[in-house]
Amino acid sequence: MSPQTRREAYERRQRRRSLLIASASTVIVVAAVIVLVPRAPRWDRVKTSFFNRDIFVDTFPGLLRAFWLDVQIFLWSLPLIFVLSLAIAIARNTRSPAFFPLRAFAVIYTDVFRGVPVILTIFLIGFGVPGLFDSRTWSNPLIWGTVALVLSYSAYVSEEIRAGIEGVHESQRAAARSLGMSSRQTMSTVVLPQALRRIVPPMMNSIVSLQKDVALISLIGPVEILRQAGIDKAKFANFTPYVGAAVIFLALTIPMTRVADYLLARERKRTGATVVA
Repeated sequence: MSPQTRREAYERRQRRRSLLIASASTVIVVAAVIVLVPRAPRWDRVKTSFFNRDIFVDTFPGLLRAFWLDVQIFLWSLPLIFVLSLAIAIARNTRSPAFFPLRAFAVIYTDVFRGVPVILTIFLIGFGVPGLFDSRTWSNPLIWGTVALVLSYSAYVSEEIRAGIEGVHESQRAAARSLGMSSRQTMSTVVLPQALRRIVPPMMNSIVSLQKDVALISLIGPVEILRQAGIDKAKFANFTPYVGAAVIFLALTIPMTRVADYLLARERKRTGATVVA
């Protein structure tokens, strides 16, 4: 048996062993939860307040309809975040002294919006900016909630893009310059394609976080899933609608998380990094 064949057989055994251990530990934990939680002294009251079947069935369709607004906000925010993040990342990587003010602005932008919590940014922009306008047209909370999300998340995603750009070896730039390419051509045709391919996994994690944080816009007015759950909670004096909202979020975010994990594992495999079983 060749060394490569022995190595492959060993890796197969390790994967089987890891799968068996993971399955056994999962069964033990789930069984413990099923057995021990109902034995808690006040489980009946918690079950009635959070897991009322009739209220869940009654409110779930309305939560789904409200969730569509979350999806819409997510879909129109995502491209705006990517475009602004890319512009900020490129500005931070400019090397010409003439663009120092632009680079300084990009640094200040990322420091400020990464330092301020997303929820506080939504409050400040959602309630503060509309006060600058007399027309009610510009007081739409969907507009300013989206602006707040875009500004906050662009600061984070721009750092991911910048890390990808800086991860491209300097020899790639040197090779492009030796071919007579300008700095702009080098960035657009050599550096960015490699950088964006490397940052797909961490960007997927940011996308998952964005999908959850969209619900924060409800704090400034729109009736999306979180606000609808609050309305139903007040109507029935029961917390089950919040559980229904959590189920809807999990149904979307768990598959997205698994996709992010798959992309990260594929990138590790492509670059020769070790993947922990």
